Amino acid sequence: MSRTLAALIGGAAGAMALMGMIIVFLRFRLPRNRSISRTSDTGSSDPSVQGGVSLPLESREARSFPMEHLAFATKNFHNVNLVGEGKFGKVYKGFLCDGTIVAIKRRPGMPTSEFFEEVRYLSSIRHRNLVSLLGYCQENDQQMLIYEYITNGSVSSHLYGAGQVSNEKLEFKRRLSIAIGAAKGLAHLHSLSPRLVHKDFKTAHVLVDETFIAKVAGAGLRNLLGGVDVAGPSSQMMADEIFLAPEVKEFGRFSENSDVYSFGVFLLELVSGREAYQSVPSGLDQKLVEWAQYYQDSSNISSIIDHKLSSNFTTEGMKKFIQLTVQCVEFSSERRPTMNHVIAELDWILEKEMSLTTIMGEGNSTVALASQLFPASR
Repeated sequence: MSRTLAALIGGAAGAMALMGMIIVFLRFRLPRNRSISRTSDTGSSDPSVQGGVSLPLESREARSFPMEHLAFATKNFHNVNLVGEGKFGKVYKGFLCDGTIVAIKRRPGMPTSEFFEEVRYLSSIRHRNLVSLLGYCQENDQQMLIYEYITNGSVSSHLYGAGQVSNEKLEFKRRLSIAIGAAKGLAHLHSLSPRLVHKDFKTAHVLVDETFIAKVAGAGLRNLLGGVDVAGPSSQMMADEIFLAPEVKEFGRFSENSDVYSFGVFLLELVSGREAYQSVPSGLDQKLVEWAQYYQDSSNISSIIDHKLSSNFTTEGMKKFIQLTVQCVEFSSERRPTMNHVIAELDWILEKEMSLTTIMGEGNSTVALASQLFPASR
């Protein structure tokens, strides 16, 4: 009798242990699946798998930063550490206790599991040409995103922003290198499984480090905003809207092709040194994007080229660059190239520029090649 009782007790204990293991498994498994269905365009793949390779467990988890640590890092979010403001909210520069410098985006918001799941997915994405999302904070009715801090700021600030330094020129070869880095960042997002469409790519979201390596910021930010833009100054709204592809403006249809369109507008700003919503300085009432969409030949290329480039580029390289830009901003999304094709074309142009041009200020062979675009200067 005692043996039968012991067996019954042992069996019951085993069943309870098995049930506990199932509950623990479901508790940790189900939130991950909810994140997939919300983030994925296809709803078919685990976000912890990139290119068919499982990520280490620790890289899947977004770090939770206590509010008190972030307040200390920013001197209680003092204006002296305020470095900007975007769709998500104010951006602060912070110095963590371990010496790490971070960028902290802050907005009012109640804690939600959706916010955590989206941050958890986005912080698992790592690439040399993407700004890394390090973690988050949800306390005191505040939501915060913590990113790595990129020291040299945005490309827009170097081209036409308040921080522009006139005697620090971005020569054509450097701009090509920046374009290639940004293209690789976007291409990586498009290669993920599930695919991730940036949805808010613009020049201000291309940052450069101290060696001018390009890093794309803002990936997935529109998902965190729920697709709603925060109203801002009219000029900023106009500047942001011009990066949106026609199918996005008309139907709200985001895709890899709409990212390519946005990248084309970025290329226009990169070569012109001005914001794309501004008019072409040629007497025509035509915006830069309109100029590119109605581009027919190279006879008026010089009207949009940044004067700070001087003549340190080749005619062939510049024409190829303009032609690629025109392809990216095609009205028809199907006619736009893929980001991998864009990378291949930019690589080819840079290779030719490196082999055919001289270092700025050395010799005049470059001037002779580029002067074909500037007949008035002969």
